[in-house]
Amino acid sequence: MDKYQLNNKVVLVTGAGSGLGKAIAELLAHRGAVVAIVDVVESAAKSAAEEVTRQGGKAAPFICDVANTQQVNQAVEQVIAVFGGIDLLVNNAGIGDNSTPVDEMNDDQWERMINVHLSGTFRMTRAAVPSMKKRGGGRIVNISSQSGMVGEPDYCHYCAAKAGILGLTKALAKELAPFKIAVNAVAPGVIETPYFKNYSEEQMAAKRALVPWGRLGRPEDVAELTAFLLSDAAEYITGQVVSPNGGKTIVGI
Repeated sequence: MDKYQLNNKVVLVTGAGSGLGKAIAELLAHRGAVVAIVDVVESAAKSAAEEVTRQGGKAAPFICDVANTQQVNQAVEQVIAVFGGIDLLVNNAGIGDNSTPVDEMNDDQWERMINVHLSGTFRMTRAAVPSMKKRGGGRIVNISSQSGMVGEPDYCHYCAAKAGILGLTKALAKELAPFKIAVNAVAPGVIETPYFKNYSEEQMAAKRALVPWGRLGRPEDVAELTAFLLSDAAEYITGQVVSPNGGKTIVGI
């Protein structure tokens, strides 16, 4: 048996309607998973699920704002009702914000960032874990960021949220190991997604110049790593943080 294949395992991916989450969902479906595509934008979730189906995969859309506990619980219940349970979870949903110095940042900016990224990861994990326990184990990948590892000026709310995910990942890995539920984090560097659609070529070139590998990350770089960590090939890996960033966070650079 190919340990890299996901063999009809049910995977719930948040923020899967577009960008990085969609790329992850598409690859997981290609590897044989049944994908619950969860997104706050209904049209995006439906479009992504239709695209996976057109490619020969199995997927269904579910609508949920991870900042809302009731919606999270309802989404997980719906996924279980449709697919019978949850084996794998990718906590990817997130939001961006403009750069803001700490002394100009308001409470809404801070709380929204923490609520979506960190608390959203907590909520979805809390809701999905009982099904994994019933099914004898599972795997969780939390999408963090290199910003949570090294910090970025004027983005303290984002960096704090992503750093919190790293601590949550390590705590959950120890807590859930007895249930054979592995928990790991992927902390990407700058990934070329629609988020940068309004950036000029000069701005993008400046970002690329900071990466020793000579290019920015691609969604498939993160998707491939996520798929590996969800597979049986990574059975003995838990509590780890892996950062695909082209060498940007190497000490001394």
